[in-house]
Amino acid sequence: MGLQTTCLGAYPKSDYLPFRDWFELAEGMTTAGGDVTREYTEMVSQADDAALEALFVRATKDAIEDQVSAGIDVPRDGEQRRENYIHYHCRHLQGFDFENLTARVLRDGAYETELPTIADKIEPRGEHFLTHDFTVAQAFTERPVKITVPGPLTIMDTTANTHYADPRELAFDLADALNYEIRALAAAGCRYIQVDEPLFARKVPEALGFGVEALNRCFDGVPEDVTRAMHMCCGYPNHVDDDAYHKADPNCYFQLADAVDRSCVDQISIEDAHRHNAPELFEAFSRSTLIFGAVAIAQSRVETVEEIVGRVEKVLNHIDRDRLVLAPDCGLGLLGRDLALEKLRNLCAAAAAL
Repeated sequence: MGLQTTCLGAYPKSDYLPFRDWFELAEGMTTAGGDVTREYTEMVSQADDAALEALFVRATKDAIEDQVSAGIDVPRDGEQRRENYIHYHCRHLQGFDFENLTARVLRDGAYETELPTIADKIEPRGEHFLTHDFTVAQAFTERPVKITVPGPLTIMDTTANTHYADPRELAFDLADALNYEIRALAAAGCRYIQVDEPLFARKVPEALGFGVEALNRCFDGVPEDVTRAMHMCCGYPNHVDDDAYHKADPNCYFQLADAVDRSCVDQISIEDAHRHNAPELFEAFSRSTLIFGAVAIAQSRVETVEEIVGRVEKVLNHIDRDRLVLAPDCGLGLLGRDLALEKLRNLCAAAAAL
């Protein structure tokens, strides 16, 4: 048997959706991110609910069918409803203000934009929403669909906090609110749930200080038959083929490996295609399955099947094959549909060849 394949986050948005997402902001994020947030807020408040839902369903179907046609074993819903993977979730929580945005510098100074404000205690609103997203997506395939949620540290770094004095308290309140939704997903039949925490790679002291504990709280009470995954990439560029963009220190994975490997998660997603990791890294994970980034998500050059196979064969010298899953480095939203599909087809062909 070949290696299992999955996707991680965003899939390119269908062009008939009536809103921009953050991947369309090609050069810099100053104020533009706030513009997209305001546009999305206005859209959902004024759009015809039935008409908008029909577009979301159609876009989800297209994203699922693309992934399945390429050969992906565990597809994603493609985040077709989300202006970005973080704020969509925040819109469904008490405590966030999407009317009064706050300017902040993000990702170690990588860009500046206006962000939703944490103005009160974070709590669930009461009604679940991801169960609907999952049910819609799962209806289009017999393969198990994975749903992702943004992790506490990543939410904290992509919003503006004016309410909490203690970051640990904020992280745990976010984790409890996320857990409320994750438990509902599991009860609805979702068997692959992923928490996205790219900020682990940029804020290692916070990740080790309370981030891993918050991650465990996210999955508290989730049944054993649910595969619990977490994703930590090292950063997105502003556009495709930007090779000089600021990424997290490659040593971060070594610093985080033991703590994350001892957490409650079953699968840990790391990037490798954009910047290969040292062989010793794979040996640092003694228990968890690694979701291995085998194709780059911000380069237009398509990796050949032979190239992917060659890299993975080297990695298999340092980790058991039953603990390796192939995926792109991160979400595919920057690439456009044709390029994303081409990369996924080669990824799946390589997994089968292995």
